[in-house]
Amino acid sequence: MDLKQLEHFVAVAEERHFTRASRRLNLVQSGLSASIRALEDDLGGPLFMRSTRRVALTPAGEVLLDEARRVLAAARDARNAVTQVHGLARGRLSIGAIHSLAPFIDLPASLGQFRAAFGGIDIELTLDGSRALIDEVREGRIDIAFTQPCTPAPDDLGFRMFACEGMVVVCAAHHRFAGASGLRLADLVDETFADLRHEWTVRRLVDQSFAALGLQRRTGFEANDMPMLLELAAQGLAIAMVPESVAAARVRESHGAPVAMATLREAEEPCWELAAVFKGRDGEPLIPVARAFLDLLKLPQVPA
Repeated sequence: MDLKQLEHFVAVAEERHFTRASRRLNLVQSGLSASIRALEDDLGGPLFMRSTRRVALTPAGEVLLDEARRVLAAARDARNAVTQVHGLARGRLSIGAIHSLAPFIDLPASLGQFRAAFGGIDIELTLDGSRALIDEVREGRIDIAFTQPCTPAPDDLGFRMFACEGMVVVCAAHHRFAGASGLRLADLVDETFADLRHEWTVRRLVDQSFAALGLQRRTGFEANDMPMLLELAAQGLAIAMVPESVAAARVRESHGAPVAMATLREAEEPCWELAAVFKGRDGEPLIPVARAFLDLLKLPQVPA
């Protein structure tokens, strides 16, 4: 058993899905499956109950999950301690991020924890679109950008995947799609859409999903943040497509107009990805202060 196997196990346990976990880890699915099988062989029994769409933890897997998170957290803490000894007393950390990172990353809280651990490091934060952030990382103006990864990944940049999540349809609570499951993209073409602007990776992902099936749709509203898409949908003015966690968080809210969501067929469901992009390779930034910040995050952080 090694740390990488535990990181792989935690990713599958949290995603409840091997394909999504492999995307999040930037690892081929066969390699992930082999890693989990080796871990199960080492521990003497199955950790997951597998089905065609989802996986569930066995009782042994439930026990291991808590322990694996504790071990990985201890490894991060140990690395941070060594990093402090080697010298992060002074310097600068420049972070870039797309809008609407929550609920995937609580960036303000993470920056606060970093400031508490490394009080001599100045922190800068920039919010921008994916393309601009990646360019700034490449040009050295930003140390880490939290954004959608490039496809294909540039040779001069590294990244760690933090999320790979299916997108869902959001609509007004009284809409005919409210609560539906297994929708086809073709079912949506007669609807008016609320979309992000073209420079957003989410918009390009949705556009590419329809184009791949030869479908056309109508955008009636364009916005620069996901909360606006959700409010337009809640008012019955349009439907929108957003990551599932973003939609679920809005559905749970008690204030404002109610919003509902519907799921797509898995074969047609776009996968929204979030990664930390930086100058580096093999999942490790070249800049020590960037490595320290990523190790501090309370999230799975697995090199490719």
